[in-house]
Amino acid sequence: MSDQPEQRTPAEGAHAAAAADEATAKATRVEGSARVAEVHREVADTDVRRAEEEREKAEQEQRQAEEQTEKLSRKERKAREKAEKAAAEALDERSKAQEAERQALTAQRAAPSEIERPTQTPTASVTAPGVGSTTAPRAHAAAAAPEPPAHAHGGAAQTAAERPELLVGAAFAGAFLFARILRAITGDDA
Repeated sequence: MSDQPEQRTPAEGAHAAAAADEATAKATRVEGSARVAEVHREVADTDVRRAEEEREKAEQEQRQAEEQTEKLSRKERKAREKAEKAAAEALDERSKAQEAERQALTAQRAAPSEIERPTQTPTASVTAPGVGSTTAPRAHAAAAAPEPPAHAHGGAAQTAAERPELLVGAAFAGAFLFARILRAITGDDA
């Protein structure tokens, strides 16, 4: 072989150049098709990863929803137990109040009426000399007269049974305090 290139005719050169151009174009098309196929494969892989991530996200949201449901269920159960306990305490307090009222009424009925109650003797009559046969009749009558009741002077010493508005006011105040305490127990700040 010689170092010089083989001599071709111009038609053969043109034909060889066209064949080389066609081979280059075909290689470029095949390379382009291969690149397109690779891009399609990468897109498909990305779609698979995206679907996996969406599935994992949905599973995580489902787990979180289940945990939240369980948490709310526990909270509801605790609130129900607390309400039942408060209701039981309220019933107990109501029964104690009714029992105390019953005992107060029983004690009030058992207490002697004001007419039957012994009158208080003023200190002056205890320390002064006694009423005897030589005492003036008016002094004797004044010493024997009962002391007027304290509430007859307009007063503050009336019993609750004689003033039902006091019982109503006390019941209202007790209910108000009970509601405030129950609200504090349940934590309802509304």
